[in-house]
Amino acid sequence: MSANPPSIDTTTASVAVRVLCAFAAKAGDLDLRFTPSPSAQDGIAGHTTVTTRRAAGYQREVPLSARCGELRVQGRADGFDPAVPRLEEIKTHRGDAARIPDNHRELHWAQARVYGWMLCEQHALERIELALVYFNIDTGQETVLPVWHSAVELKAFFETLCARYAGWARAELAHRAARDAALRALAFPFEGFRPGQRELAAAVYRCHGAGRHLLAQAPTGIGKTMATLFAALRAAPAQGTHKLFYLTAKTPGRQLALHALQRMKAQPLRVLELVARDKACEHPDKACHGESCPLARGFYDRLPAAREAAAQAGWLDKAALREIALRHEVCPYYLGQDLLRWSDVVVGDFNHFFDLSAHAWSLTLGDGLRVGLLVDEAHNLIERARLMYSAELRPAAFQAVRKGAPAALKKTMDRLQRPWSALARLQTQDHTVLPELPGAFIEALQRHSAALSDHLALEPEGANAAGLQDWLFEVQRFLRVAEVFDQHSLVDLTPAPRAAGRARQPVLNIRNLDPGPLLQPRWQAAHSATLFSATLSPMTYVSDLLGLPQDTARLAVPSPFDASQLQVRVTPNLSTRYADRAASLDQLVEVMADQYAQRPGNYLAFFSSFDYLQQALQRLQATNPALPVWAQSRGMGEPEREAFVARFTEDSQGIGFAVLGGAFGEGIDLPGQRLIGAFIATLGLPQLNPVTEQLRARLQARFGQGYDYAYLFPGLQKVVQAAGRVIRGPDDEGVVVLMDERFGRPEVRRWLPPWWGL
Repeated sequence: MSANPPSIDTTTASVAVRVLCAFAAKAGDLDLRFTPSPSAQDGIAGHTTVTTRRAAGYQREVPLSARCGELRVQGRADGFDPAVPRLEEIKTHRGDAARIPDNHRELHWAQARVYGWMLCEQHALERIELALVYFNIDTGQETVLPVWHSAVELKAFFETLCARYAGWARAELAHRAARDAALRALAFPFEGFRPGQRELAAAVYRCHGAGRHLLAQAPTGIGKTMATLFAALRAAPAQGTHKLFYLTAKTPGRQLALHALQRMKAQPLRVLELVARDKACEHPDKACHGESCPLARGFYDRLPAAREAAAQAGWLDKAALREIALRHEVCPYYLGQDLLRWSDVVVGDFNHFFDLSAHAWSLTLGDGLRVGLLVDEAHNLIERARLMYSAELRPAAFQAVRKGAPAALKKTMDRLQRPWSALARLQTQDHTVLPELPGAFIEALQRHSAALSDHLALEPEGANAAGLQDWLFEVQRFLRVAEVFDQHSLVDLTPAPRAAGRARQPVLNIRNLDPGPLLQPRWQAAHSATLFSATLSPMTYVSDLLGLPQDTARLAVPSPFDASQLQVRVTPNLSTRYADRAASLDQLVEVMADQYAQRPGNYLAFFSSFDYLQQALQRLQATNPALPVWAQSRGMGEPEREAFVARFTEDSQGIGFAVLGGAFGEGIDLPGQRLIGAFIATLGLPQLNPVTEQLRARLQARFGQGYDYAYLFPGLQKVVQAAGRVIRGPDDEGVVVLMDERFGRPEVRRWLPPWWGL
């Protein structure tokens, strides 16, 4: 990470060749017809393979630049053979090169023409051969498309693109200057800071100003969202920060961030809310190309006007972005993806930056952006990252697709069936860890993916009916995860339900256990990052598993709450271990009923599973039928979750039953009399099973604290989060009953918040 801010030239705009062409050379339909895109690692490897095949004298990664009026265009040409002379623009792909959509190919030609003009100008060439080289990373085959152009033709093309971009570039320079001036004068939107809030804001400001990362634990209720956003925005102008990503684990976190940004009124700050594609899609029954979806038809022709309107609006939450998109008849999701480049603050889910295919991440690298990260509820990132870098293939899904697949896909599916069935012979127990990825299976899966992509490019309308589209997405995800497989993950076989009349095939899983090595490049790409939460203890555990740099600063903000506000009790003779639950159930519900009788009001009761929840609920109802209760159920939708929370009012009384670590263990705000207590009938330890034991062994070997890292610390973080629902403000008072004798042990108690006074 660079410590010095980049210089900003307010008279000359610089633009990368790729950005210029994406802005000014795209036209026609949005077309995403199943063109499987190689990973960044594949792209680098593919370029290397192609260029090493060339003769002596061939130049690789040639730095070039050219001016057009007030615009400076720069980039690196993939390859140049001065003996011809010939410029090569190399693109990696999978499947049939003939299936690459026309709008993609036109963009590639535009890049080649711009580089061609730069070379003509630099070497005083009158003409040059341009060649698109499509390299199939699966077969190693090159498809070369050569065309000769005169320097006069290329200069005219270059100047046409620059003319289209110049007005936008001038407006962006003016916007950046106005934005930075506003941020330098940004005032805190309240009369004063809450206790602990100023300390957090100051630490964020210092770290973002110095280009360092910060791990900050701060209690619920001090205003972490406002403190971190305010400080990072104030630090942005001096550091030359291009954009700030505010990343959250859940939708409520996004809404809190957007609300804080509205309160700051930092005009002309351009704020974009990113949502998942399936939540933004207006036509989920249609494919993403102009022959199917009306919002994809002519997308790039209408995009400039939509982009301009969005830039003028500035505030681009989900509703505002949708309104602009539909007014200009373009896809809301892909308008948002385009505006990612032109926004100042982007609010979205973790996956937008940390997932293997994250657009925000690739944009940061590709455009060389200086970005700041604010990672809210960062304790969730450990498990979320594990999921991002894990994948599975289920034989039931494959067989369902295979049964109705067209004849054109039968051969490739048969070739996949054979190595998959062979894996069953390796499965000696319910959970069988393989020493390495099964090479024959992966090779067959790659061929199947290419054939499936080619077929769907020709027959897109039948994709949904046959389930081929969803299956392709599963296959491509599995292959993407397989590409980064290493010691941080394991590959295993687990049983699948036996299908009648078919040989049994196992489920093939790639499970990430230690996400740190895969997250490290993300932290390196960020100029600064603040990860914050109420539960980041112990910080060494969080830092290790997230792969944070060694010089990451740490801050633990003392709680503004007093032990007198929260009565924390441990039941000394009650065990909620699985083997003891039946015997301790009567005692458990008696503790709950007695506490409720002493102080009637609203309580939350947390359990380790839905089964345990139901057992306790039924026993409490049997012994105390007059006590009001309501319960979380499996698969609750958004309306049901809202109804559950709505039961907690200032005037209501009763006990809401929930699963620890679920939807109601964090992220809900029930101040005052809406919640006066919590019962926690578990240490929250992950289930003891072969996978968790593999996790424990791997973490023991890597960090020397296998049990703590795999079981104890994740469990206690959930406990502290759940208990944090009770005290939400300086005037709140309540009780937390820790219903397991293990909470009294020193090795457990030492990791609970000191202000609890245990």
